[in-house]
Formats: sequence, C-alpha cells, structure tokens
Amino acid sequence: MTGEREFDLANYAGRKIVLYFYPKDNTPGCTAESMAFRDLHDQFVAKNTVIFGISRDSLKSHEGFKTKLGLPFELITDPDEQLCNLFNVIKMKNMYGKKVRGIERSTFVIDESGMLVKEWRGVKVPDHAQAVLDSVS
Repeated sequence: MTGEREFDLANYAGRKIVLYFYPKDNTPGCTAESMAFRDLHDQFVAKNTVIFGISRDSLKSHEGFKTKLGLPFELITDPDEQLCNLFNVIKMKNMYGKKVRGIERSTFVIDESGMLVKEWRGVKVPDHAQAVLDSVS
C-alpha cells in the first residue's frame, strides 16, 4: 500500500470503507475515477468513510499516480491478485479485439462492523463517485 503501510481491515473498525478496484494507473478512465474520489474526499471523511483504490500496479507506479493526482487517500497494490480474487473482479476483457485478463472496474462499501453492504460492478466512471458518496450518507 502507498505510504509504506500494510492494509489491515481491523485498523478501520468503526469506519465505513470504500474499496474501488480499477484496471491501471495513468489511464484515462482510472485517472478520471481517482480524481472524482479525490474531489469528494472531504465529504467522504465527513461521513466517517475511508477510501482505498486498488489495482495490480506496482507500489512505485501507485506512488507516482498518487503524487501526480494529489490523491489524499492510499492506493493498494495487488500484484498477486489476492484482493482481486477475494472480490471476484478479474474478468476476461476485450482489448483491441484481443481477450485479456483484467480488473473489471468495481466498487465495494464495507460498513463500520466490517460487513460488505453495497457493490457496483462494471462501473461507468461519470457520476460514480457521487453515487458511492450518496450510498454512505
């Protein structure tokens, strides 16, 4: 995870958690999605909610992406796809006519007691971060 820390769900007991899975750092859709969560970050904090972005990118890539966009939340690197498999977000996708395994853009909300309470799969970026904020309100 960025910030040289390990992610442990137990560290966030009593707070809501948003986990948004995205395909790749520095791509147009992932940049737009991350910026939307960034721009609403203070409102999420006001709702006792912490945000984490997750992709298979390296820690170095995440650190650069976070710095470039000024993201006020941490990014989790999942190169071995442990979290991706836990949340079943790895799908066969069509990339320029070729089948590739990749992350299906998905978001999950975990409540204060650690229970999964909401999920979005096959996310379209426009207005998504606002819909997630509305769900934690």
